[in-house]
Amino acid sequence: MTERLICGQVLSWQGDPFARPLADSVRIDSNGAVLVREGRIAAIGTAAQLRAAHPLATIEAMGEALILPGFIDAHAHYPQTAIIASWGKRLIDWLNTYTFPEETRFADPDYARDVAARYFDLTLAEGTTTICSFCTIHPESVDAFFAEAEKRGQRVAGGRTCMDRNAPDGLRDDVQSAYDESLALLQKWHRRGRATYAVTPRFSPTSTPEQLDSLGALWAAHPDCLMQTHLSEQTDEIAWVRDLYPEARDYLDTYETHGLLGPGALFGHAIHLQPRECDRLREAGAALVHCPTSNTFIGSGLFDMARRKAEGQIVGLATDTGGGSSFSMLRTMAAAYEIGQLTGTPLHAAQLLWLATAGSAQALRMEGQIGNLQVGHEADIIALDLTSTPAIAQRAARADDIWEQVFATIMMGDDRAVKAVWIAGQKARG
Repeated sequence: MTERLICGQVLSWQGDPFARPLADSVRIDSNGAVLVREGRIAAIGTAAQLRAAHPLATIEAMGEALILPGFIDAHAHYPQTAIIASWGKRLIDWLNTYTFPEETRFADPDYARDVAARYFDLTLAEGTTTICSFCTIHPESVDAFFAEAEKRGQRVAGGRTCMDRNAPDGLRDDVQSAYDESLALLQKWHRRGRATYAVTPRFSPTSTPEQLDSLGALWAAHPDCLMQTHLSEQTDEIAWVRDLYPEARDYLDTYETHGLLGPGALFGHAIHLQPRECDRLREAGAALVHCPTSNTFIGSGLFDMARRKAEGQIVGLATDTGGGSSFSMLRTMAAAYEIGQLTGTPLHAAQLLWLATAGSAQALRMEGQIGNLQVGHEADIIALDLTSTPAIAQRAARADDIWEQVFATIMMGDDRAVKAVWIAGQKARG
């Protein structure tokens, strides 16, 4: 039986650092190690103890690198890979000018496979080991996403994007085809290996009430799937929803009325929420997904992380590529910190790492599988070099503790900081 021992400064979560003191929520062993066996974490302890107990284990010595769970991107659009960093549009114009024309190309299975491979290469380089992605209306795009993840052994979630109005020809379906094709893809991919299917209405403006009803029924029949969509990203979007659904109490009600609110529901953005919406999201056990680089790049607004966590919301973190301007979860954490400053509550480095790992795992209902270095968890692990560039190294040299070092890497780090990546215990980078 092959064993692998990954040695370095090992970080493991004991609790949520938004809810508990730092000393009670996270542990860093400066001379630690993680024992990996058959794709899972078999033991955590000091390097000396585990080396002595497992003398035949393959040693992966990472020096002073920080060993932590792989990053989890809880809301992305892999079909937008090629249009990332496109200039000067807000949400609705962005969709019409960039997104919809690009998504029409995914009817071509070769194109879908090419972009999927490129996307996983780009995200792996940034230390991202799990992604929850929207695909396009085309089954070929869903197959390409899950097949590429399966080839790499990655845990992912995704689904066919459903739209039966307010979308161009070639990207619209109808109530029956959305249900039938989503069901077929769910039956093909859900729980196959490390795949989770997500029922995926793009957002209320592009679905009729009848389609939302149908997708709510599909989710009710398969409640261990996820449901992903968008909520209250921009104020003009909210006004559009009000016009399209005049009977709804608020934006969230357009989902709630049709059975699309509950545990496993993922609402991207969720910036401009009303008090009733906040109460219902918390009561229902749904998750909000903060997309900070997208929110600033497209001019959506400022998510109030401190308020949402204080009221007991489940919150994950995401790049929202390609509306988000980076594939990097480090850059996403940095943007979350900057937005926290603008909303009056700067986030600690531990809170940022929590959002990108255990917090996003909780949002995806995968906290028992990934997001922490814990015995029995799947061995998706990364090693971060805390001195990866001269600028970071000179700041780290002045740090009073490891959290100052980590914060410098969050704020200034890029793919050069990702020293190594293991997926299900297998070395994938480094």
